[in-house]
Amino acid sequence: MLDITWIRDNAEALKAALRKRGVDGLAVEDTVANLFALDDRRREVIALTQRGQEERNRLSKEIGQAMGKKDMALADALKARVAQLKDDMEGAAGAEKSAIAALRDALAQIPNIPLDDVPEGADEHANVVARVVGEAPRFPEGFTPKEHFEIGEKLGLMDFDSAAKVSGARFVYLKGGLARLERALGQFMLDLHTGENGYEEINPPLLVRDDAMFGTAQLPKFREDQFAAGDEFWLIPTAEVPLTNLVRESILEEKQLPIRVTALTPCFRAEAGAAGRDTRGMIRQHQFPKVELVSITTPEQSGEEHERMTGAAEEVLKRLGLHYRVMTLCTGDMGFASRKTYDIEVWLPGQNRFREISSCSVCGDFQARRMNARYRPAEGKSTRFVHTLNGSGVAVGRALIAVLENYQNADGSVTIPAALRPYMGGMERIAAK
Repeated sequence: MLDITWIRDNAEALKAALRKRGVDGLAVEDTVANLFALDDRRREVIALTQRGQEERNRLSKEIGQAMGKKDMALADALKARVAQLKDDMEGAAGAEKSAIAALRDALAQIPNIPLDDVPEGADEHANVVARVVGEAPRFPEGFTPKEHFEIGEKLGLMDFDSAAKVSGARFVYLKGGLARLERALGQFMLDLHTGENGYEEINPPLLVRDDAMFGTAQLPKFREDQFAAGDEFWLIPTAEVPLTNLVRESILEEKQLPIRVTALTPCFRAEAGAAGRDTRGMIRQHQFPKVELVSITTPEQSGEEHERMTGAAEEVLKRLGLHYRVMTLCTGDMGFASRKTYDIEVWLPGQNRFREISSCSVCGDFQARRMNARYRPAEGKSTRFVHTLNGSGVAVGRALIAVLENYQNADGSVTIPAALRPYMGGMERIAAK
C-alpha cells in the first residue's frame, strides 16, 4: 500500500507509474483525484473530532468554575451542552472511522510503483532477457520429445482422469516413481536453500485470515482468484502469505535483518490461468507444491537481496542441469505488489519453448505498510518500514515437468538427474513396469 502523504507530494510520479502499468490516462486522473477527495474528507472529519474534543475539555473546565461559584444554573446549562456535544462527537467518530476506511480501501486498489530500471511495456512481449544459462538437451535423431503428460501417462504414473472424477479439472494423481520424484525435488530444494543459501525452514499454516491475505495484497483486489475456507479463512495461494506475515504488527531491531525463510507447501489457486490455455497436463493446477523464499530487509539491503534471492532460485536449476533464462518483467506484466520482478523460465523440449518456473520480486515497503511491519534503525529513534521480497525457489510441479521433458529417453523411461538420486534411494531412471 502506498503512503497518502507520499502521493500528495508526488502526484505526477504516481500518475506516470500508473500509466506505465497500463492504466488508461483518464482513469489515472480520476483515480488520483478520488484519492485526494477521500483524503480531504478524512482530514476534515479528523479536524472536526479534534475541535469537538477541545470544546468538550473547555466546557468541562467551565462547569468546574461555575460550580465553584455556586452558579448551578450555569453549570446545568454547560452540562447540557456537554451532553449534546458528546452525541455530536459519537457521530463524528463514526464519520472519521468511515472516512479512514474509505481511503484505506481506495489505496488498497493502487499497485506498487515500478523501480526506474524496470522496462516499460504493456505485456509479456516487452519483457527483457537478462541472461540465458546452459543449453537445450540433444535427443537422438528422429526422436521427437514428448510433453510431460504424454511421458507420465505412458509410464502409468500420471492419472488425470481419476483426479477429474474426484476433484474436477486441473488436478492429478501422481503415482510410484513420479510421486517420489516430486517429493525428492521438494526435499532437494529445501536442503539447498537451508544448507547453502542461508534460509531458515518454516512449516507454516495453510489456512490464513483476511488480514494476512490483505497484508501481502491478495485481498481485496484478487479475491476471486482465491479458495475460501469458511468465514474469514483462506487456503494459501503461496507460502509467501504466512511467511511474510511472520513480521506483521512487529517492530524489529536492525541487527535482526535480513530475515530469510523458506517453506515447502501445497498451494491453492482458484484462477489457474487464461481460459483455454494449458488445459492438459500439470502446467496450471488448482493445487500444486512450491518451495517459497521470503526475505525481510532494510531499504538499503533490498536491491542486493533481490539479486541474491534470484541467484538462489537459479542454483536449483543449475544443480538439476536444466537450460533456462532470466527475464526482467516489464511494467505491464509484473505483479500488483512488485517494484521489480525477475521471472526464471526453464526450457521444455516437449513444448519447444521456455516456461516460467520461478518469479522473484522486490516489493519495497508496499506490503510492510499493509502489515504494519517496522524496524528500529541502529542509529536513530524513529522506526521505518521494512522491505519485503518473495520468490519461488522453485515451483516443484514445474520442476517435475522440466525433469521429465529434459531427461526423457526414446524408450519412454526418464533418467533421474544426479542431484536427485540420493533422495530417490539411488534410483537412476524411472521406467514403466
